Amino acid sequence: MDWRLTGFTEERELGRGAQGRVVLARHTGSGTPVAIKYLAGGDAGAVEALRSEAQMLGRLTSPYVARLYQFVEGEHGAAIVMEAVNGASLKEVLREHGALTPEAALLVLKGSLLGLAAAHAVGVVHRDYKPANVVVQGDGLSKLVDFGIAVLAGGSSFAGTPVYMAPEQWRGDPASPATDVYSATCVFVECVTGRRPFATAERAALMNQHLTAQVDVRDVPGPLRQLVLQGMAKDPGERPPGAAEFVTRLDTAAVAAYGGDWEQRGVRALAAAAVALAALFPLGALAVAPGAVGAAGATAGTAGAAGTAGTAGGAGGVGTTGAAVSKGFLATAAGKGAMAAAGAAVVAGTAGGVVYAVQDGKPAPPAAEPAAVVTLAADNRRLTGPAIEVQNARYPKVSGLKDPALERRVNAELRGPVDRLVASARRLATSIDCRGKPVKVGTETRLGLRGPRLVSVRYYMLSDNCQQADGSPGGEVVTVDLRTGRRLTAADVFQPATLTSDGVRRLRSLVPQKPALHERRWQDCGSDGPFDLSDLSPHQDSGAPERTLPPILNPFFTPTGFELSFLAGGSDGCGNLNFGTSYANVRGLLKPGIVALLPSGPSPSRS
Repeated sequence: MDWRLTGFTEERELGRGAQGRVVLARHTGSGTPVAIKYLAGGDAGAVEALRSEAQMLGRLTSPYVARLYQFVEGEHGAAIVMEAVNGASLKEVLREHGALTPEAALLVLKGSLLGLAAAHAVGVVHRDYKPANVVVQGDGLSKLVDFGIAVLAGGSSFAGTPVYMAPEQWRGDPASPATDVYSATCVFVECVTGRRPFATAERAALMNQHLTAQVDVRDVPGPLRQLVLQGMAKDPGERPPGAAEFVTRLDTAAVAAYGGDWEQRGVRALAAAAVALAALFPLGALAVAPGAVGAAGATAGTAGAAGTAGTAGGAGGVGTTGAAVSKGFLATAAGKGAMAAAGAAVVAGTAGGVVYAVQDGKPAPPAAEPAAVVTLAADNRRLTGPAIEVQNARYPKVSGLKDPALERRVNAELRGPVDRLVASARRLATSIDCRGKPVKVGTETRLGLRGPRLVSVRYYMLSDNCQQADGSPGGEVVTVDLRTGRRLTAADVFQPATLTSDGVRRLRSLVPQKPALHERRWQDCGSDGPFDLSDLSPHQDSGAPERTLPPILNPFFTPTGFELSFLAGGSDGCGNLNFGTSYANVRGLLKPGIVALLPSGPSPSRS
């Protein structure tokens, strides 16, 4: 007889293999649906593999990776409790629809890269990124699943799915974040063209292609070919060094090719592709209680129900995951009946669940409100009286909040720096002789956290000062609470003890400079010394004391770590500096309420 965890009510078996089974269940306390992966006792190697997977998942927390609730080991065997979600694997989406639109393919790649970046930030390399390990949810967003063969960076890499394996995996060389970049780019080629970059039934020929052949990009859209060539470089050192860097390059290419609203179009296209496969959603036939996943339109995280058969890792796919779609669609999906178990949870190799560790080991009920969708828009305008040209000033735009007034407040705060940049250009144009030339302004914009509670964005302002002067106007970081629409200040973020001279000295010691390419070193930036307490506060404009300018030093929250942005502007190259560290290093300096909202990686609970 199969053993069962106490505290859960089993609803349906999703898959079974020689070593165990995967079931859809409910947490009896909260009613939250979960996927439980059971391994029977007697196979010490399989139990160790499942334990290793749980440890890997316990290292990271990301909205782009599915959620781990609990790891249980006892006399009967071992089990991982994962978040169960609605969605269809990218493998099923591609099988059904073939090639995706460029925007949809870019959106899948971006979501996966953000999940991989979170793994890379804690030293974990996935090693088996493939369409079966990506779940497209009903809202058009995607999640990364199955860390069953993940390793710490530098570990042996002869594992994976051959058609997506990087050259170093074929050689058995150590895995690195660049290994995942290669595999993700392979999948991107498949998404945007409908074909795999290298395809042959002969394993030796396939290996030779990955090791030596140039990828064919003739049917990749022209503006995206360089992304493919960079991501699939044979030498890991010639690829983007990790997923986070690749996201930046992707964003730049996507906006240049498809405009600032490309993500919104991608979301719509992916949602349509996913809901066409609603019969495969694991929760499609399961009535979901109010407050649990789905019925209120809530987002449900992800959880692939993969990996219990005894075959080698990479031989099969993983389950489906995703976020709930609108209420009307869920009602329709529920009426359609049962899902196809093989499509919703393919029983695969050496284990593969996914994501966040919950500190008490019990699934927490998901938030009742739907998740916000955060995309980057672009402002391109020509203004007259005086003449100003706004060129690719990018800013985040939030949609999907239940309260329209709250959504307007959030978007006003996020766009505020662009509006202030335009106002500054207007003042400049009326105060100097521009000799008939427009003031051209734009932004260098980095989007950090994009929910579920905080959205954080970093702006560095660009201006040609109508070619009459040098220097940047400076920059801002805006972090907004999606529940209140309020912009956070240093006093909201840091403990009171941090906002003292001693506290700032400790902040300097814990958060070193992380210079970007060609960025000046702090110690080369004059005799003023390091940043100090006053830099965290707003200050008066020296040219117009009636105006208040934002702080020069700002906390910036990213999916992979904590940053401080020093944004003073000027022309000496010292007004756009980056400092950063892991969240773990600065938790003691932050308010507990902020810490609770940040990505973290506590160990999975054991019982």
